[in-house]
Amino acid sequence: MKKTNAIGEPRKFWAVLPVLPAPQLAGLAQQYEKLGFEGTFATQVYGPPFVALAAASTVTSKLMLGTGIAIAATRSPMETAMAIMDLDRISEGRAVLGLGSSISSWTSGVFGTPEIKPLAHLRDTVAAIRHIEAGAHLGLAPYAGTYFAAGFEAMLQTAPPYRAKIPIWIAALREKLVRLAAEIADGVIGHPMWSIDWTIEHMAPAYLDELRKHGRERKDVCVSIWPWVAINDNKAEAIADARSTVAYYASAVQYESFFEMNGFGAEARACQAGIEANKDISSFNHHVSDEMVETFVATGSMKEVAAKLEPLWSVANHLCPAPPMWNLAPATVQSYLERIGAFVATESGATGA
Repeated sequence: MKKTNAIGEPRKFWAVLPVLPAPQLAGLAQQYEKLGFEGTFATQVYGPPFVALAAASTVTSKLMLGTGIAIAATRSPMETAMAIMDLDRISEGRAVLGLGSSISSWTSGVFGTPEIKPLAHLRDTVAAIRHIEAGAHLGLAPYAGTYFAAGFEAMLQTAPPYRAKIPIWIAALREKLVRLAAEIADGVIGHPMWSIDWTIEHMAPAYLDELRKHGRERKDVCVSIWPWVAINDNKAEAIADARSTVAYYASAVQYESFFEMNGFGAEARACQAGIEANKDISSFNHHVSDEMVETFVATGSMKEVAAKLEPLWSVANHLCPAPPMWNLAPATVQSYLERIGAFVATESGATGA
């Protein structure tokens, strides 16, 4: 009997697409499609995620292409709308716009953008993108929101969009963003920091409750869960390799309350003090215990990882297993990506592994 997801459909997987030289990027995207992945996300750390996805679209035919995430505050909603519509045209209808607010130390401290209220800004951004998407080819009426306003007087009509409405998924860490996604978006992207218990006990009830409040059906939206996964028959090595990734997030003061809710507030504060003293993660990752790693990362053999991830299928449309990346050599990250590929091929019954 085929295993199903939260809405009774076959289980699906997405992947993460790094920025690589063209031959390697093309080969990886084609391999994802061959192994049975439904789609791939490109992340935004610094550069825009649309670039890698556009490249991947030219060498694939079925693979869905999602920004995971595009940071909303780093560009005008006009640019974001046009970028995702361009990607949708290039890929012939395979684009998904994943939007997130990130944290102020990143948006203001790195990108130099003004301080914002994340929920209000995301609400405004989604409304503005929908306004532009619906009217750019007809002649845009003025838009005046909380953070974005434009008269569009000088704008010429564009070609009609490839699709009338591109899916928008909102990335969330805490309940308020989960509820916003249920209200205004076509899906929610779970933060990799979501522990399995927190996902089941807190996220899922809040999301379903908010859907009901707005008369929406669970089958009409997508829940994308991003579990950290370190597949390695040497479990101790997997935990050690994942430690710095957890330490990196624990070192951000904006995440402290989240770690506190999960019982690791003291460890998070120790990591914050560590990064203040020394930007090298290896100098403070010892504050992250094995228990803390295993709360946030599925480690061990394929069988162990599959068993740990199983409860998430009661919540998710698809899983996007993400490898630990911080403080690891590229070859080590690549080995974890390859094991994830083999895991997905096994779970989805693909024959192209």
